[in-house]
Amino acid sequence: MRSPSDGEEGADSTPLLRGAPRPEAAPVCCSARYNLAVLAFFGFFVLYALRVNLSVALVDMVDSNITSAGNMTSKECADHSATITVLRRHMGKRYQWDAETQGWILGSFFYGYIITQIPGGYLASKVGGKLLLGFGILGTSVLTLFTPIAADLGVIALVVLRALEGLGEGVTFPAMHAMWSSWAPPLERSKLLSISYAGAQLGTVISLPLSGIICFYLNWTFVFYLFGIVGIIWYILWIWLVSETPESHKKISQYEKEYILSSLRNQLSSQKSVPWIPMVKSLPLWAIVVAHFSYNWTFYTLLTLLPTYMKEILRFNVQENGFLSAVPYFGCWICMILSGQAADTLRAKWNFSTICVRRTFSLIGMIGPAVFLIAAGYIGCDYSLAVAFLTISTTLGGFCSSGFSINHLDIAPSTLLGNGKLFSISLLLLTYLVPFSSQCSPKVKCRTGLSVITMDTETEGTKK
Repeated sequence: MRSPSDGEEGADSTPLLRGAPRPEAAPVCCSARYNLAVLAFFGFFVLYALRVNLSVALVDMVDSNITSAGNMTSKECADHSATITVLRRHMGKRYQWDAETQGWILGSFFYGYIITQIPGGYLASKVGGKLLLGFGILGTSVLTLFTPIAADLGVIALVVLRALEGLGEGVTFPAMHAMWSSWAPPLERSKLLSISYAGAQLGTVISLPLSGIICFYLNWTFVFYLFGIVGIIWYILWIWLVSETPESHKKISQYEKEYILSSLRNQLSSQKSVPWIPMVKSLPLWAIVVAHFSYNWTFYTLLTLLPTYMKEILRFNVQENGFLSAVPYFGCWICMILSGQAADTLRAKWNFSTICVRRTFSLIGMIGPAVFLIAAGYIGCDYSLAVAFLTISTTLGGFCSSGFSINHLDIAPSTLLGNGKLFSISLLLLTYLVPFSSQCSPKVKCRTGLSVITMDTETEGTKK
């Protein structure tokens, strides 16, 4: 903890220019910056709903006889679901896709996702984050509407479609970081960013059970139609209500505009170009990269394969699958919101240093999930403990939203080039480029024991 008399007053709010006075915060209620956070919240809600809906729908798209035949351990855990008395009125078309094919379909999204990270950051610095984020989600929404047609055309068409959706979503995080570099006062970063990115968790929470309900009472095609339409509606609201910068916002109060601009002006650096060599040599940067790699490996593995695990190993039906797969992400959503408030409170009112808060929250958000995820591998077919451990693991991961996830903006100075966007985005890109190489594998194997879900990247040419 840092005391007020230690001679470092203002260091957290002005990482480059020490000693500058802190501007008095503008009111939160009805403010333009928090309205932006709310709209971004719903944007990431839609973003993750479009991303994970296939994980549940795929359970209903695939002929269960094919899945069981390809998974020798799927009967390890006995069926335990209560008999459902409501008859399903409609059944969507079923496909003869084995486990390897399903792995390609689920992983194809990330093949496109990684490609647009660098172009997304560059475009965000040129055309602005508003249009880039809006078009990214709009494009993904429109493509989602064509998922049933692509599935009918064959596996290759569906894989290509999902990869194109990944291309659209790949620009969203760089675009949002670009906007926050112009909108987020330093001592409100944890709150604003945690609010906006918490939409991703709520999107997962809502879309997983809702997809299960839609599959049960209608059929899986309506999953893609519903979320695609919602994404288009969000895009219209985003373009209508959001401005790129505080200066261009038509309804922002003069007091709030001055508060935001003066807060960020205190961080302005005279650097006129992106210092690529110092960035590559920066230990804090590589620490963020390692943290993102470790966290995202677990997060996206569970996000993609949890519904498959619930069905093939724990033997839950499609309705239970959607609800129980969403429970861990509900806990994570709550944790993200609360941790963002706590982080800024510790910094602004309790005088904790930024580095202390970031390290503490990252430590909790990394070690806690690891412990409970490892424990989940030893519980076999204990359904209650499996759901409990996965929920606790994912919930504690929410602390990372106020840890390393925001640290890009803490260590990236605002430069005269692109109003600080290019430098902070470059840090984000180096961070996000690494993790997604580990997310996709062409083959998925589900089995009980220590390794509940393993990602097998062997090709036919390397198998013994």
